[in-house]
Amino acid sequence: MSFATFYQRSIDEPSAFWTEQARRIDWHHPFSQVLDDSRPPFARWFVGGTTNLCHNAVDRWVATRGEQPALIAISTETNTEKTYSFRELHAEVNRTAAIMQSLGVGRGDRVLLYMPMIAEATFAMLACARIGAIHSVVFGGFASHSLASRIDDATPKLIVSADAGSRAGKILPYKGLLDEAIKLARHKPEHVLLVDRGLAAMDTVAGRDVNYAEQCQLHMDAKVPVTWLESNEASYILYTSGTTGKPKGVQRDVGGYAVALATSMDAIFCSKGGGTFFCTSDIGWVVGHSYIVYGPLIAGMATILYEGLPIRPDAGIWWSIVEKYKVTRMFSAPTAIRVLKKQPPELMQKYDLSSLQALYLAGEPLDASTSSWISSALGVPVIDNYWQTESGWPIMTIAKNIENKASKLGSPGLPMYGYKVRLLNESTGALCGANEKGVVVIEWPLPPGCLQTIYGDDQRCVATYWTTQMPDSGRPAYSTFDWGIRDEDGYYFILGRTDDVINVAGHRLGTREIEESISSHPNVSEVAVVGVEDKLKGQVAVAFVIPKVAESSAEGRGRLEAEIMRVVDQRLGSVGRPARVYVVGLLPKTRSGKLLRRSIQALCEGRDPGDLTTIEDPASLQQIKEALLG
Repeated sequence: MSFATFYQRSIDEPSAFWTEQARRIDWHHPFSQVLDDSRPPFARWFVGGTTNLCHNAVDRWVATRGEQPALIAISTETNTEKTYSFRELHAEVNRTAAIMQSLGVGRGDRVLLYMPMIAEATFAMLACARIGAIHSVVFGGFASHSLASRIDDATPKLIVSADAGSRAGKILPYKGLLDEAIKLARHKPEHVLLVDRGLAAMDTVAGRDVNYAEQCQLHMDAKVPVTWLESNEASYILYTSGTTGKPKGVQRDVGGYAVALATSMDAIFCSKGGGTFFCTSDIGWVVGHSYIVYGPLIAGMATILYEGLPIRPDAGIWWSIVEKYKVTRMFSAPTAIRVLKKQPPELMQKYDLSSLQALYLAGEPLDASTSSWISSALGVPVIDNYWQTESGWPIMTIAKNIENKASKLGSPGLPMYGYKVRLLNESTGALCGANEKGVVVIEWPLPPGCLQTIYGDDQRCVATYWTTQMPDSGRPAYSTFDWGIRDEDGYYFILGRTDDVINVAGHRLGTREIEESISSHPNVSEVAVVGVEDKLKGQVAVAFVIPKVAESSAEGRGRLEAEIMRVVDQRLGSVGRPARVYVVGLLPKTRSGKLLRRSIQALCEGRDPGDLTTIEDPASLQQIKEALLG
């Protein structure tokens, strides 16, 4: 079957198409309706069916693949490696599920995970899925203020954390950050379950804090039955940056997500049970949820969980893992590959990479030179893919297992099955033709596996994503907030963001979040943050601040910049730290007071600032130019 036929059937006959795909997973009770589209722009998939993510990822493989590797946890930070078979993973998940139940966690309760990349984090995610609790994983790089806002939104009954993480040999004490976050938060969890790695001293709170290892001993032989969930019950909440400063909790379902991942592992990632999948992301991001934890395990594969950097102890570490564990499919980000491109080639060439069949890259646009280099160096297809936290799985790529179509440099590929992707003219709302720039939108309904809503806020979900209507069908359209262009062959090219979210090394950051943290500095009057193109990271944040008390000396400006960096580290974590903070006396604004972000960004990137007919004071642009010149 050609991909065009496969795709068109998913659009024209969604019920028949997704009924076939739903056979890829186990259902405890069959669904009575494939798609409930009675309440646009929302959609409910596989209505009435009951299933469970943990069962499909772990339990169903114990009988046939019980001794096969399931989870391979590697840390170059602590120099540890441990492989868990499906049978061993099943036992660990049962223990963790029993601990959670003993702490009062049940179906529908939220459990927040603030953890490093360790096996216990995977156990906790799967344990939540097993008992019907809703997990919310917060990236370990976030600082206390960011963590507190997520605690208040999710209102977890339990938080699972650790004494510390480690990056480049530097210990990152999680427990202190968590304690501070709980102090800042209005909501207080009943318990905190702590994995003590022996990396940092911990102060424990009597009656609240519980030691994970001690609890495991109490539940060593636990057998916790799977809680069968209706397909549309929530499986997890994952927070993503927004333009308002308040993080958005993307809520995912159970059945639709399981079917979407099972289908993608076959159609897109060409994965076979018994293979090994190495996704280098973090479980705090959507790629980690879908393609470290759930996707590979649902496909009956071993999955690698890696704590460490791609260049430590040396830049051959990832390739040594590929050789040792016979990795068949690898998933990473262009930023990481650009880092490795700078390293001596012999660090790759010394390893046997013959098991590797493909490398998938996502998180930011893939430039042609990086793609060409890594494809030539590995001798395998390099397949770009484009998606978002909200989609849960690729929106655009090349589905090689359906049809081995060619990739095009700079393009993530074609719209995937189920996604009716269109381009709309920003000014007129009309459909764009070939080679015409427009906003990338997806016509309702979204396919299985995509966001159900923003947790606890349907109205915000509609107001954020669904304010556009298709000019031809009149149906609602989901906005990706990305510019794109489509060539005459139907391949899409992503051109950047239309909103104020920037993409740093595959991590989406709201400029408003960074601005709010900078504004908390006592000597900051106004601030503007823009995303600026960076050859290594794709984009970096650059800040321009107007101080309350002017800093006339270079030394004073340098001191203020360093102080602001520390403030952002404390409030957002290093992930939100700007690459530079420039001190200016004016910020470019329109006469109505709107910041001219695109003009600031253009100057930072050495481009023409564009139409400035509405600028209030042209001298403000000159100040930006002078600041950039130093």
